[in-house]
Amino acid sequence: MDAIVIRGYCGEDWPRLQAIHDAARQNELRLAGLEAAFLPLAIAAESEGLFDYTVRVACLGDAAAGFSAFAEGELAWLYVAPALSRRGIGTRLVQDALEHTGRPVTVEVLTGNEPARRLYERCGFRLIETVSGRMPGNEAFPVTCHVLQLD
Repeated sequence: MDAIVIRGYCGEDWPRLQAIHDAARQNELRLAGLEAAFLPLAIAAESEGLFDYTVRVACLGDAAAGFSAFAEGELAWLYVAPALSRRGIGTRLVQDALEHTGRPVTVEVLTGNEPARRLYERCGFRLIETVSGRMPGNEAFPVTCHVLQLD
């Protein structure tokens, strides 16, 4: 199997990141019972400020396999192509983000998305609270999220 390489985002990554996000986000929302809240990355990137964050891309060989976006103290986005899940890509993206940001670091996980919660807990995050509100970028939908933190 190819090694996972993490690098900075470049414009040529955009079509692949859209495909990764759109497939993975639909799975995430299905787990949370929020399928109707789906917005493609072409819309969500602007409404949720993707490029306000540092964006990093995980590659297997020459192909993007996942991506993360983070700022100081916050891991805001992490998506892996569903066909490539359970190969360590998500873990490597978390580790990479942690190398580039200070502590504490928080991440929010939609309730119902147990695979993501387990990933973050394996990486050392712990649940600090569960909050309810409106979905960022798609405020018509109420959401409940687990907030996890790594000190």
